[in-house]
Amino acid sequence: MGYKIAICDDSDIDRKYVSDMVCHWAKDNGYMIHVDEFPSAESFLFKYEDENDYDIILLDIEMDGMDGVTLAKRLRKVNENIQIVFITGYSDYIAEGYEVAALHYLMKPVKEGKLLSVLDRASDKLQKNEKVLNFDVNGEMVRVPIYQIRYVEVYGNYVTIHAQQELTVKMTLGEVEKQLDDRFYRVGRSAIVNLTQISRVTKSDIKLSDGTLIHLPRGSYDGVNRAIINMG
Repeated sequence: MGYKIAICDDSDIDRKYVSDMVCHWAKDNGYMIHVDEFPSAESFLFKYEDENDYDIILLDIEMDGMDGVTLAKRLRKVNENIQIVFITGYSDYIAEGYEVAALHYLMKPVKEGKLLSVLDRASDKLQKNEKVLNFDVNGEMVRVPIYQIRYVEVYGNYVTIHAQQELTVKMTLGEVEKQLDDRFYRVGRSAIVNLTQISRVTKSDIKLSDGTLIHLPRGSYDGVNRAIINMG
């Protein structure tokens, strides 16, 4: 297993500190890794134009020039798969993480045990993202990576899978649900939602990061929030 990891922080000391822990994690797990360090969001984007295959980015929020949240939003527009881990000295930014599906926040000074745990989660998610579902659409096999599925909704005997493209197939919601993992939550009888795509939950609706509103049945609010918290 190999990973390409970016560390973006305007503090030389913090970059080196985090980089050393990342290397220890890789050695202990037998992973091959390539680590690049960047002193600014701008320097990362310059490299990213040519090499846009990073698996994980450990990203400081408070930096001179472009801040980490702005960089994460730009990244997420073009890359749904990269695992974004924010590193910050403040807890004020946590709400921003919903919008970019951040994996986690690490508070400075970063504790090694917490960083290693988050890297394990990132690795698990990257491996999950290799899974695909196969659908027969008009006699043609269409492959859909699971991580691209934002939500699934049912109409009569058909379900529509909302991913990079929309597919409507003759299946039950339960049949689709069996093929999904713990990133997905069944919302009543009519929909399954990707928890990593949620930007807001109210008593009546779930709002996804693309703006889609999904009706939340009465009494479902606590269940959705528990599922988000317990997500692996």
